[in-house]
Amino acid sequence: MGKQNEKITGFEVAHDLEKNKQTIAERFIPEWRHIRAALGGVFAFFLVFLLGIWLAGNPFEATVRIQSDWVLASGLQGNDWTIIWSVVLLAACFEFMDASAGMGFGTALTPILLVMGFDPKQIVPVVMIQQGVAGLVGAFLHREFENVEWKFSPMSETVKLWIIIGVTGCLAVSASIIGIYKFFPVDKIWIKLYVAILLLMMGVISLWSAKKDRPYKPWKMLGFATLAGFNKGVGGGGYGPVVTIGGLMSGVPVKSMLAVTAICEGTVSTFAIIVWLALLTSGVQIDYLMLPSMMLATMFSAVAAPYMTRVFPEKAWKIVVPAYSLIVTAIVFYQIVPNIYKKLAG
Repeated sequence: MGKQNEKITGFEVAHDLEKNKQTIAERFIPEWRHIRAALGGVFAFFLVFLLGIWLAGNPFEATVRIQSDWVLASGLQGNDWTIIWSVVLLAACFEFMDASAGMGFGTALTPILLVMGFDPKQIVPVVMIQQGVAGLVGAFLHREFENVEWKFSPMSETVKLWIIIGVTGCLAVSASIIGIYKFFPVDKIWIKLYVAILLLMMGVISLWSAKKDRPYKPWKMLGFATLAGFNKGVGGGGYGPVVTIGGLMSGVPVKSMLAVTAICEGTVSTFAIIVWLALLTSGVQIDYLMLPSMMLATMFSAVAAPYMTRVFPEKAWKIVVPAYSLIVTAIVFYQIVPNIYKKLAG
């Protein structure tokens, strides 16, 4: 009975892997099913890359080439688009860390893209699509690479967490998108400051308690999921760090939590895309200029990252995840502090 209970948590598959293959070298050598899963992931991202090329040409009335500072500086005209190689490089780096450490893509990349001169409506919808696809494909890869187990009958704890976090996040993200972009516009600088302070607090607490095993309390995730969904809807980022570190503080083993974050972020981002599409009927316009570049960056980095989660031991990720959260926090602060000074100076 004890063994049966262990199996339905969904956490133990990663622990069993480290027991059976105790060295990094052993876990690094792929099996045929790992190669097959990786190729399937690349193919899925390639299909969305092709979709992105079509959408970047603005085939619908609600899709327009927004005249952001970057577009004007680049001299793009009409519905012209291009692969933006600086975006590809940045997105590839942050997606690798996002998929392996559970955070950092939207949170760190969004303020950088704003500084580069892109409009929020060129960033947020594209980040939602990228994170939706990357999260759902990443959940599949995490399972194939033995970082997690998803069981529906009987229901594993990982699936229960997905339901708790996903449903709560969908409600929060819809409220924040509709509220901020339709009814109550708020200057994004204050939202970014709030996210940065929140991540700083959570990162410090998580790093300080990294060596402790916390009791498993899944319902604590309701609060973290609400915060994360709000962040995701407002700026496209701030979801992964809150959910991932919240999970660690709720007693979820780190490798399994990275997989849970992937599937929850994929679910919430996909739901957010639906909300955005609904807003298009009310006059909101968006620009898919960056979608091909984002998906090109994702094609390989989002496949390699879950495999690195498999390869390196659980104890390493207990330090890497909160430490990377603090790095992401530093990046966000670096980007927003000059804008805060300008804002306060009038």
